[in-house]
Amino acid sequence: MAENEVKLTKLAKCAGCGAKVGAGTLAQLLEGIRVHEDPNLLVGFDRSDDASVYKISQDLALVQTVDFFPPIADDPYLFGQIAAANALSDVYAMGGEPKLCLNIMAVPKDMPPEAVHELLRGGYDKVYEAGALITGGHSILDDEPKYGLAVTGFVHPDKMLTNSGARPGDALLFTKPIGIGVLTTAAKADMAPPQAMERAHRLMTTLNKAARDVMVNYRVHACTDVTGFGLLGHGLEMAQGSGVELEIDAGAVDFIPEAAELARMGILPEGMYRNRSFAEASVDPGEAELWRQDLLYDPQTSGGLLMAVDPADAEALYEALKPAVPSAQRLGRVREYRGGKRIFLK
Repeated sequence: MAENEVKLTKLAKCAGCGAKVGAGTLAQLLEGIRVHEDPNLLVGFDRSDDASVYKISQDLALVQTVDFFPPIADDPYLFGQIAAANALSDVYAMGGEPKLCLNIMAVPKDMPPEAVHELLRGGYDKVYEAGALITGGHSILDDEPKYGLAVTGFVHPDKMLTNSGARPGDALLFTKPIGIGVLTTAAKADMAPPQAMERAHRLMTTLNKAARDVMVNYRVHACTDVTGFGLLGHGLEMAQGSGVELEIDAGAVDFIPEAAELARMGILPEGMYRNRSFAEASVDPGEAELWRQDLLYDPQTSGGLLMAVDPADAEALYEALKPAVPSAQRLGRVREYRGGKRIFLK
């Protein structure tokens, strides 16, 4: 990057999914809005799920989602790739396949045309990697750049996944390391090691397609992608929606080493505090160290898939995931709800 070029992350107050409205605040904003019923609407906004699903026929349902955010990388092409991968992930989390996408973009009027072109090229390349198409979009002028996609995909109505189907006894699997929010926060202050950021960028540009393609061959009862609300925030939504408890082995979670060190130093994103405020009352931290707790609330961008898997299929799914998704982890298990806390760390 030339010295006279503007760093995109310096134009944004928050990075990536760390800019999301907090889950608790979002629930309050939606409270009282009347939901129209339609027998073909299988999943709507009232269920805190990753995407909406509308049944078209006995064999076909439409999956729709939208996601966009301010820059999480200075390089426009890289930013475009990350934003696209993140938006596509919601469809994968529902067990679907993305097919059509629309650009959503806000750019400052003085942003160089070459930078805008590279941003869009990054999005297009990632969408094409997913086997989908970009067919148009909408752009506005804004002081802060933002980019993302509206994504339409398809799934068989009987094979769609939601975040509310977890059952007692299910095993919990997860597919990416944790620590993106901490690293991107540190990067804004030039405190993130270059090799750590290179790994973070690889993780954020990695589609959840490979995980989805393996997952749909096994009995997965619930799935969600872990993004701005952190592992505990999205895990809490799964527990509440499913009427269960989650037991998570904090020591088994794959934390990015440099992110763990930064968390020990107290370098944490603002979104982490929002996530803690939302979920903390429902979490029993056990004896987990504070830095581990902090990272479990860390907002992820283009994070991994959290799956609740039938115990009879869990080991086979894990073994099948490892070649395609080397960072796949066993996190814990689902338990019957006994009242009180929803998530227990051990």
